[in-house]
Amino acid sequence: MITASLVKELREKTGAGMMDCKKVLTETDGDLEKAAELLRERGIAKAAKKSGRVAAEGLVEAYISDDKKVGAIVEVNAETDFVAKNEEFRSFVMDVAKQVVEKNPKDLEELLAQESIAEAGKTVQEVLVNKIATIGENMSIRRFARFETEGLIGKYIHGDGKIAVLVNMAKGDEETAKDICMQIAAAKPEYLDEASVPADRLEKEKEILKAQTMNEGKPEAIAEKIVQGRIGKFFSEICLVDQEFVKDPSKKVSQLLKEKDAEVIEFAKFEKGEGIEKKEENFAEEVMKQMNQ
Repeated sequence: MITASLVKELREKTGAGMMDCKKVLTETDGDLEKAAELLRERGIAKAAKKSGRVAAEGLVEAYISDDKKVGAIVEVNAETDFVAKNEEFRSFVMDVAKQVVEKNPKDLEELLAQESIAEAGKTVQEVLVNKIATIGENMSIRRFARFETEGLIGKYIHGDGKIAVLVNMAKGDEETAKDICMQIAAAKPEYLDEASVPADRLEKEKEILKAQTMNEGKPEAIAEKIVQGRIGKFFSEICLVDQEFVKDPSKKVSQLLKEKDAEVIEFAKFEKGEGIEKKEENFAEEVMKQMNQ
């Protein structure tokens, strides 16, 4: 009988997850020492010790099926940029993208629990833990997006894995899809079109523009009309189809799509480490701290 207190004791001793602890205790008939040894052999305890370290580097990657009908974009983080250049790590990231395309997990939890397409008999989580143990850095699969279409999926990777873009085209060719992906990477639109902008975001922007206009000394009634004119600039910055086409600023993206008889349904852009708070290292302070101990 594997008790909760025994699982707790092993967890505190090794730092491994509760389910991993329970699993090895069951395998070793409750022998705490053998269970801890088994965790070390499998790299789980080693990986757990690294889990608290900030992983804000790594790669973003995209993979598209041969028929261009299914695509996925993923972000996998590591602690250093050095690891992002490691071929074993890069191969793992691509395998994760392929996994998402082929197995269609609904969320990260399901993805980690799936059997790996790259290593039969192991879950994606187990493969990840092994990579942490062998590569020697904390790593995490942070996020993914997956598109399936009757049209065409396009992708673009910028800066050797710093930015990845995936686009779902209802109509259009591969060249247009790549142009749109590059547009998204360069101009960073947040939404597809004006209809996609949430009402609360639009109202907030109108409030800001109105305050700015009234601060310029305009009466409220006139300020309202000026805001309606200025909101167009807001849309041209955050909406893909309203942006100037980066390859030819004389036309908007909407015009390009019309010329190419193309239509964008949705897109995703991942930037490596986006939104992750990195720990600021102050080496002078660190040295002083060591000297004073």
